[in-house]
Amino acid sequence: MSSSEDEHSDDSHSSHSDSGRKRPPSPFYLPLNVAFYAFLTSNAVAAAYAPIQDCDEIFNYWEPAHYLDHGYGLQTWEYSPDYSIRSWLYVSLHAAVGMITRIWSSNKKTQFYAIRAVLAFVCAACETRLYSAISRTLNKRIGLLFLIIIAFSPGFFHASTAFLPSSFTMYTSMLGLTAFLDRRGRNKIAEGIMWFGTGAIVGWPFSGALILPLLAEEILTSIFSGHWGNTLGQIVNGGMRCIVILGLEIGVDSLFFQRFTFVPWNIVAYNVFGGEGRGPNIFGTEPWTFYIQNLLLNFNVWFILAASIAPLLILQALFGGRTSSSHTLLRSLAFVSPFYLWQAIFTVQPHKEERFMYPAYPFLALNAALALHLILAYVGTNKPGTLMGLIPGKVKFIAVAAFMLLSINAGLLRSVGMVTAYGAPLKVYDALDASGVAQEGSVLCLGKEWYRFPSSFFLPQSMRAKFVKSEFAGLLPGEFPEGNSIQALLAGTSAIPTGMNDRNEEDLSKYVDISQCTFLVDSHFPSQPPTDLEPEYIHDQKDWEIATDTARMSSTYIYQIQQFLLEDRAQIHDAVFATTIIASLTWVLYIALQALKSRYQKTETTRPSTPDVEKNKRKYGEWTPSSFKRPEPKPYEGWDVETTKPLLYRPFRYGPKYFVTMGLRSMKWDEWIELDNHYPRYHADKARRIKERASKCCHTAPEAMDGAIELLEELASYLPARYPTLFRATPVGIDNLLTGESFNIVQRPLAEDPMITCARLVQDDLALMFEKPDGQYYLLAGAILLAGFWRLEDKLGMPLSEIHTSGDVPQFKEKLEKGMMNFFRRLKPEDAVLRNNYFLQVDDQLAWSPSIGSEDEPGISWNTAQKNRAIEHHYFRSERQSLRRLPRSGAVVFTIRTYFEPITEIVKEPYVPGRLASAVRSWGDDVSIYKGKEKYAEVLLEYLDKKHEEQVANGLDLEKEDEVRAYPY
Repeated sequence: MSSSEDEHSDDSHSSHSDSGRKRPPSPFYLPLNVAFYAFLTSNAVAAAYAPIQDCDEIFNYWEPAHYLDHGYGLQTWEYSPDYSIRSWLYVSLHAAVGMITRIWSSNKKTQFYAIRAVLAFVCAACETRLYSAISRTLNKRIGLLFLIIIAFSPGFFHASTAFLPSSFTMYTSMLGLTAFLDRRGRNKIAEGIMWFGTGAIVGWPFSGALILPLLAEEILTSIFSGHWGNTLGQIVNGGMRCIVILGLEIGVDSLFFQRFTFVPWNIVAYNVFGGEGRGPNIFGTEPWTFYIQNLLLNFNVWFILAASIAPLLILQALFGGRTSSSHTLLRSLAFVSPFYLWQAIFTVQPHKEERFMYPAYPFLALNAALALHLILAYVGTNKPGTLMGLIPGKVKFIAVAAFMLLSINAGLLRSVGMVTAYGAPLKVYDALDASGVAQEGSVLCLGKEWYRFPSSFFLPQSMRAKFVKSEFAGLLPGEFPEGNSIQALLAGTSAIPTGMNDRNEEDLSKYVDISQCTFLVDSHFPSQPPTDLEPEYIHDQKDWEIATDTARMSSTYIYQIQQFLLEDRAQIHDAVFATTIIASLTWVLYIALQALKSRYQKTETTRPSTPDVEKNKRKYGEWTPSSFKRPEPKPYEGWDVETTKPLLYRPFRYGPKYFVTMGLRSMKWDEWIELDNHYPRYHADKARRIKERASKCCHTAPEAMDGAIELLEELASYLPARYPTLFRATPVGIDNLLTGESFNIVQRPLAEDPMITCARLVQDDLALMFEKPDGQYYLLAGAILLAGFWRLEDKLGMPLSEIHTSGDVPQFKEKLEKGMMNFFRRLKPEDAVLRNNYFLQVDDQLAWSPSIGSEDEPGISWNTAQKNRAIEHHYFRSERQSLRRLPRSGAVVFTIRTYFEPITEIVKEPYVPGRLASAVRSWGDDVSIYKGKEKYAEVLLEYLDKKHEEQVANGLDLEKEDEVRAYPY
């Protein structure tokens, strides 16, 4: 039995067969394709129904795109070459979708919704990538919560398909965060810089602030770890990528403005250095509480959770009873800090708009998911003496399910409310599509409803939008010069329009007289009294007739002289919308509740409090023989003592977190004993060790004799059936066909200690644990010949807890002891399990590592090991342990198979050097001391990094690792 910890999460498991290995369960609660469809469904509903919330989206983005697609459109002062603070590259990417759509549809609204559909698809792809990274690198429950927050929050409902640079930077923020989370790639820092840089250059320059905490953590970590050179190289790499993108941005904008134009700088210069009478504040200011109120509306309790994550992480580090490395805490805080930084930056700005928060939405969702995950971990504990330990699991599940339902429904109801109450602008223009309504030269006028105009995409090709004077006294858009060719369009975008200024000063030339209007869009709210500039056109039945009416926003009307049409399809649209979103909610929520239910049921059944004698219906130390019979194993097809190679166990995971758990997975009976072409060497080493040190390495206490004999009988039955080319059953026992040994297991007394005979048969070390009346399991029999770091004579007769505490196993008391005791108590003969662990060793001795001292010295430790030996002296030591209860004696059998290979050999395997380096760096201080990291880390990590870089340079595709390997291989 190895007194060591394991590093993988407790829901990891895998198995292998003779013909191949089965992949473990997916690291995702929802498979990636299903998650993508969930995101896409949510975004598609938004694309179809979400109202346009910001007039900037209409006039600064939809109208320029319409101009590129159809040769005319409204122009804001930002697109004047005198100011040039909007990116034509960004607009062109969207306009290209509209142009492609025109191939099969001339309907402009179809083009509008096609652009939105593409935005929905791109957003869903970005969300899925981030969901994947969160699930794989943090925890799949966090990934599931992240998905729920995104799919059902009003904030994402509006932001996902908005034609706004802030939505674009939200996409790139998700991709950048994905790169920093998933550090498997050689150039992940460079990739993260590229994505954040793309958002800042093509979208919104201020979004670059989001990368600062992530980049600072990478720099600090590299400085302290001595790998600053590699990080600096990646920063330069990422910077070069951004320069290329910036060159493209400048080139496209300079082409459209017909002069050198640096749009990102112009945006910063105007908003930060605009001077008196300029800058964002002239467009309105809000109190400091604006974003708090807005985020509570758009994210309800998720915003509160997102804001609480930093204190929760600090409290967990201080009082959580879990030892985490300072690097782990630093990295966790780095990932949750961008949301706080963004909030702080924009809270102090007087001018505030909802869309300014879009780039930070992914960080809000991540923070909220992390916070809820920590809370659920606390709620899910059954630790005796605590409040949560007193509450039944079903009660906790009901409370959590109710919380989730309330949170999701609050967001869903707001989204539905926004659609049903503010959907008129996307529907009222349908009346204009009716045959004969719009004539060549028709004019649609906008008064006080100018800011809800959904763009010229909703007007027939023959119609133009104009403005009539209202109470609004700011600067309205003008018109691009019309053009039907690329040359004409470029001439229009580079022409300096009249009547433009950057001070929001009204230009009366933007208005037409109402007598020029064929149609008029207006709204009527009884609470708003009419004025001279905003009369109640609804009551002017002499000059106007209602063309269409929708009850949304109280009343919104299009009036036409001498023509009447009433068409309201709102009820049909609402029914479709409600059906779609409720079906999606039901499906995803079912998955989420199943995951939560399994969590709490698992908590109740596998993490109980101290075993209850009455519940288990037997007294401690008593065992009634079971009738269970182990299934007969199938012969190992093709097994050969000379050619069957050892399985390549590589039970380590990428950082930044190192999990200390029992890490159990189910075992198939064909997998109980693994033999390979190293058998002759192991057999010889064991025979020599038995001859030299049997009294110290092998022992069976009198009270354990029946269990040892039962184990011998089990092996004598199992091995000839599983490995018929190596063993043969005989009337009195078993023969070894390779060595010629013959063992009589029925004679009494036996020729030798039954544990010694067992050891001669297999490559594993073996140990038997027996329960005593105090409820503890004691090591009473063993053949520990190849353990490397621990000695049977030190542990013999000890209870399970003392075996681990005497070996200073990290976090045993806090995280392992109670679960291990309960597991041993509840283990049934039919429920065999496996686990794996690993160590590093700085000498080449399998049986005993002399680096930690002589095997006969009383005190052994890593202190005696030579530091920074050459890499040729570094060996990878992996253990595969099986645990099962023998049905007759009730003894718990440990088989401990050690795999021992030079580091210089395992680094030849794809992905191994990079993953192992990340795993070693993830060790906390306690694990590092336990595993002797100080003695070899410098040499080992430098070598692993070098080999990882070589693999990547030779074309290794890091994104495909999960496709070609699975834990623990």
